[in-house]
Amino acid sequence: MPKQRTFLTPLTILMVIIVIAAIATWLVPAGKYNTLAYKDGHFVIETPDSSFIAPFSKATTDSLHIQIPLRTFESGEISKPISIPGSYHRLPKNPQGIISILQAPIKGIYETIDIILFVLLLGAFINIFYTSGAIEKGIARLCYKMKGRETWLIVALTFIFIAGGTTYGMDAEAMAFYPILVPVFLAAGYDLIVPLGIIFLGTQIGSLSSISNPFSTVIASNIIGINWINGITERIIICIITSAISIFYLVRYAQKVKKDPQRSIIKQIDGDVHSPYPVQNIVLSDKKLDKRNKVLLLLFALTFMIMITGVIFFGWWLPEMSAVFIGASIIFGILLRIPEKVFVEKFVSGAASLLGVSLIIGVARGVTIVMNEGHISDSLLYHSSLLVGNMPPALFIVMLMTLYFVFTIFIASTSGMAVVTMPILGSLALMLGIQGNDTVNAYLFGLGIMNLISPTGLLLPSLTLVNVSYKSWLKFITPLLIILFIVCAVFLVVTVI
Repeated sequence: MPKQRTFLTPLTILMVIIVIAAIATWLVPAGKYNTLAYKDGHFVIETPDSSFIAPFSKATTDSLHIQIPLRTFESGEISKPISIPGSYHRLPKNPQGIISILQAPIKGIYETIDIILFVLLLGAFINIFYTSGAIEKGIARLCYKMKGRETWLIVALTFIFIAGGTTYGMDAEAMAFYPILVPVFLAAGYDLIVPLGIIFLGTQIGSLSSISNPFSTVIASNIIGINWINGITERIIICIITSAISIFYLVRYAQKVKKDPQRSIIKQIDGDVHSPYPVQNIVLSDKKLDKRNKVLLLLFALTFMIMITGVIFFGWWLPEMSAVFIGASIIFGILLRIPEKVFVEKFVSGAASLLGVSLIIGVARGVTIVMNEGHISDSLLYHSSLLVGNMPPALFIVMLMTLYFVFTIFIASTSGMAVVTMPILGSLALMLGIQGNDTVNAYLFGLGIMNLISPTGLLLPSLTLVNVSYKSWLKFITPLLIILFIVCAVFLVVTVI
């Protein structure tokens, strides 16, 4: 008899973390760093009591011990206020109570509404396209063609998602691929962890190395005052190493499950879990796709190609990507001749199917809100810097990576993490003789490893999308986490020495 789920649901996990964060605001001393921002041709320095304008000049940044080139502010590459080194000061405590805890998820939804709408419109689009029946026929044909070669499909697809993560920071948009790949791999005889590993593990392993990721590598490098090209050789090497390890790990698990379905972690922990996407109608067949289904599948693929092309080459983000799904839904509605009333019903029901995922995204942001409003985010950063400030370089760089494990739980945004922490920890590292690119790499490795299990990132929404419990994922990923930590720690120590 398979075991049943005993772990907390994603929303409950997040609410528990919000409560813990609120309790911390009663215990941790409140404090804040002054911040610097560029606005309308001048700098604006914010303190807890006031704000004042400073000249937009190198003399200003030098006086504040900030290494960021002026052109980086002018180009808009750094749009958020950055912390000023040495400006931390204590504040009166602002403990967060019951009302703040209850408001945190609501405020989180306000702040993540762009991601939430993207997810809802994705669900609407997928539901509209499912009415064509083309996706079931396409999956059946693909599985037939790849029969006996599924391992190579896992390798190829995982590599594609790693490439997206390491080059341009593929993250939220990867959620669009779960409805496509889950039925493919279930029909091929795997469990739900395999498509989850391909998409989520793939993008996060790519983000770990972030060879040219503008949301992490470029911003962090600019803040610490170096060109993002510095350290690119090391990032390429770590990308190759971690990708090979992760793909091997995933393929080994997939082959084990295909050979004996009872060895599936899903079966052992979650029991008989059903796919959230239609798979029961998929029957492997050697029958070729007709012209209608080929055209529909081509248009379906073109939708995602347009979305990714816009992100990479035209600077699109969530509003533009969401608009692509609205437009594609309307086009498919017309091509499939779906009656207006039926179209609206399917559009709304498709969006409703991902409402739970959307709520998780909003509630996760509530953790950061509680920390910020309780004025303890900067306090954690300040006391962390004191903790590692006198360590020898080799130990410091490993501890720095480890500190980012903790920071990642409370600051889910990679760019937000960079602007808050890099001015402080980057300056500290330079004082110890550690090169800027090594500090950036420690930041990347810490975020990349921790995001694989952090409940405040995109993990819980991704688990909900594929109907896998957090407990199952932890059992699957823990051995790989240990391996990745050892590899990255040794790599950092070697480069520093």
